[in-house]
Amino acid sequence: MKLKLFTFLLLSTAIFASCNKDKVYPNIKEYDDQQIKNYISTNGLNAMVRDTSDGDTSGLYYQIIDKGLVDSPRIQYSDRVAMVYTIRSFDGKYIASDTIINHYYGFLGQFQASNLPKGLQNAIYNVLKYKGASARLLIPSRQAYGITGYGSGSSTSGNRISGNQCLDYWVRIVSDQKAYDDLSIQKYANAYGIGLSGYTKTASGLYYKLSGSDTGKVINKTSTIGVTYALYNMKNTKIDEATTSTSFVVEQLVPGVIEGLTKAHNAQSISLLVPSSLAYGFSGNTSIPAFSCLKWDFTITSVTSNGSDGGGVD
Repeated sequence: MKLKLFTFLLLSTAIFASCNKDKVYPNIKEYDDQQIKNYISTNGLNAMVRDTSDGDTSGLYYQIIDKGLVDSPRIQYSDRVAMVYTIRSFDGKYIASDTIINHYYGFLGQFQASNLPKGLQNAIYNVLKYKGASARLLIPSRQAYGITGYGSGSSTSGNRISGNQCLDYWVRIVSDQKAYDDLSIQKYANAYGIGLSGYTKTASGLYYKLSGSDTGKVINKTSTIGVTYALYNMKNTKIDEATTSTSFVVEQLVPGVIEGLTKAHNAQSISLLVPSSLAYGFSGNTSIPAFSCLKWDFTITSVTSNGSDGGGVD
């Protein structure tokens, strides 16, 4: 009986191995291409075009939304690009749709050093090509994060892109930073009911609104001021604050804040809508992405004159 059972198991294993040997599995290029074609069909993305710029080897599909500044020199790998973007993995488990957070500024040739996909780098060079351009991109997994994926935790946490996931990107290459900043501020004000008609706009692009008596001591760049404040990003999320008076030397602050505060007097409050070029610029910092516009609300509690300010406290 045992011999018959052993013979049956050997025969079953041989048949299974033979079936597997005869089965043809798709390679990664074929797998990616089928995934993208299925995604296009499921989501009705009929305007998508296959990228053939590198001899039809990238596997990328795209839809141009805005051609950008086609009369300007095309983007080179040695150029810095300012980019806003969204990402969605094909399985829907990873979605990063916040264009307030998803900012990048750096050399196109160094994308991979910043953990950005090779496929995205190729798409900017071969498809978008020009500053001001925008496109929707379907990037195959082999040109994204491959079999290892990207991020921390499990894929179900929403913080990780699983292995072998193709990616759905929307990308805009910023061409005119000042215009982009002003549009961001206007959209923010509209979204959160902030009446820009109550603000004064300066030649630099700063918006400011003063309240309270202007009879207090004037603030100069070299003044030391005591303030309470709150700082907001363009999602209207508070990212910093001081609820008790804290002191600053005005000229040590970012340019937009310097410009705004020097229009104020002691005991006044001032609200500032600051374009990124007058805030933390293209570098950003640990909590503020590159080229982020910001809103500061200050209440001035004291002004101490220094140096050429003439001395005294008010």
